[in-house]
Amino acid sequence: MASPDGASGVGGSPEETELSITLTLRMLMHGKEIGSIIGKKGETVKRIREQSSARITISEGSCPERITTITGSTDAVFRAVSMIAFKLEEDLGAGSDGVPAGRAPVTLRLVIPASQCGSLIGKAGAKIREIRESTGAQVQVAGDLLPNSTERAVTVSGVPDTIIQCVRQICAVILESPPKGATIPYHPGLSLGTILLSANQVRG
Repeated sequence: MASPDGASGVGGSPEETELSITLTLRMLMHGKEIGSIIGKKGETVKRIREQSSARITISEGSCPERITTITGSTDAVFRAVSMIAFKLEEDLGAGSDGVPAGRAPVTLRLVIPASQCGSLIGKAGAKIREIRESTGAQVQVAGDLLPNSTERAVTVSGVPDTIIQCVRQICAVILESPPKGATIPYHPGLSLGTILLSANQVRG
């Protein structure tokens, strides 16, 4: 049971108010992580889409980093993030002989407009400290903008359960403070071909 002061400054139950909101979460992933999420012949990403009801697109391109975009109701997005975190733990945490090497921490890198990062950090770092303490996850907000964009990387590390709680809290903050001004989204390995492909890349 959550303590009453756990929902700091949120009127009513956050679960009730957030269900109708459409949330878009962008994550930066390396090739190995992308391979894990897509799975053989795209089976894993297809299963995550079906079971979470979220829309998931992965940017095309031959560069080592790609953007995974998850869109849907907050519930669907959190389900998708949960499945991705557990899948990464399963694939990347396994030893070379396929035996799980203990619970290796999973790292997700969220891409968030810089104008929202101030709210996430809070006055003198109070908000981000509160998120770290209440979830047990490590959270780092990059000081620099990602190249050719107005977005920053927010790195979340921990076991899947703590990551999911942490992502929920981060999303609650960014839903309360919409981005200011125009956001220039980050595209890894900026080339026109990559951008055009990612715009068309809806099916896995």
